[in-house]
Amino acid sequence: MKDRKAAIGFIFVTLLIDVIGFGIIIPVMPKMLSDMLNIGINETSTYGGYLLFAFAFAQFVFSPVIGNLSDRFGRRPVLLLSLLGFGIDYLILAFAPNYTWFLIGRIIAGITGASFTTASAYIADISTPETRSANFGMVGAAFGLGFILGPLLGGILATFGTKVPFYAAAALTFANMIYGYFILPESLQPENRRKFEFKRANPLGSIKQLSKHKQLRFLFLAFIFLSLGSHAVQSTWNYFTMYRFGWSEAMVGYSLGLVGLLVAFIQAYLAQKSAYFLGLERSIVIGFGLYTIGMFLFAVATRTWMMFVFLIPYCFGGIAMPNLQSYMAGHVAPNQQGELQGGLTSLMSLSTIFGPLLMTNVFYYFTTDKAPFYFPGAAFFVGGLMMASSMLITWKVLLSGGAKNQ
Repeated sequence: MKDRKAAIGFIFVTLLIDVIGFGIIIPVMPKMLSDMLNIGINETSTYGGYLLFAFAFAQFVFSPVIGNLSDRFGRRPVLLLSLLGFGIDYLILAFAPNYTWFLIGRIIAGITGASFTTASAYIADISTPETRSANFGMVGAAFGLGFILGPLLGGILATFGTKVPFYAAAALTFANMIYGYFILPESLQPENRRKFEFKRANPLGSIKQLSKHKQLRFLFLAFIFLSLGSHAVQSTWNYFTMYRFGWSEAMVGYSLGLVGLLVAFIQAYLAQKSAYFLGLERSIVIGFGLYTIGMFLFAVATRTWMMFVFLIPYCFGGIAMPNLQSYMAGHVAPNQQGELQGGLTSLMSLSTIFGPLLMTNVFYYFTTDKAPFYFPGAAFFVGGLMMASSMLITWKVLLSGGAKNQ
């Protein structure tokens, strides 16, 4: 038990530093790209979408390979190599002379971007059925806390130059890798490892392997809608708020800091409590319902204070993800956890291939004269429709008896 607690603590710190490194560059990307390309913030969002597309496409192709390699060789070496790739990516972004080099950096990060996949498999390795929701909640809390500190630091560091946050992100990532090299133990015992099979390590094969879990197939669909819909916030928040309300890099950082604070509390504490008092199934459905409400409110916001208030229901929707992960992990064998998490990352990456392109282009289109009407919040409205779809699917499968009929 002591070793498990120590491992959970390390994974928490690993993901925390990783997310700080990612979040630290978010406030500066719109202005940096706008200056580089000499275009407006609203049009810049589409180029930001292409960067996310490049990352996601590379991750979609390589994440099942990474997940299956971790099932063969263990979680530790794969996690450390992924951190090395992210560190190199941040350095490329810092020194990039043009937009093409930005794309190259994002592709490298996508190829090695296994930290979430491998960390999730690590959590599954050392969790019991009783602690699984809490442990996955700690993963969410690391993301939340990282998004408190990362954007805040990014907004502050941006005052010293737009490239300074990239240097800081690279330093944090390399420090994390060195720390992990000396501290991180292996979680996957030799007897639980399996041979590497290419048919299970290609992206389509990985998704096909997920399809064999018939009791989970509709939940995978809900997961896809969640991943797609979330890009209304993830891909357009900084561009939307800078364009719609004239926010500075610091204000973007403050708002994302609040998001991180709420998510850290909700996923570290409330997710487990909701599973205990409401059950996994009800927690998942209610979480999707809150996501839906938050998205639709963002879409019609007309004042800065509204965005902050509307973050509350949206962030409380965070009880859905750790409980959904817990539910699915509880229906998969120990030696298939890496494959499951790799497959889920493939679904997430597949969604991220299309999600940023969809949301950023919807946002840009409805801020131009080509649109039938002016609606800067259109991307949030589309995201709300997708979250509502996830809510209906999980309600049907988990609460109305649909799971018994599959």
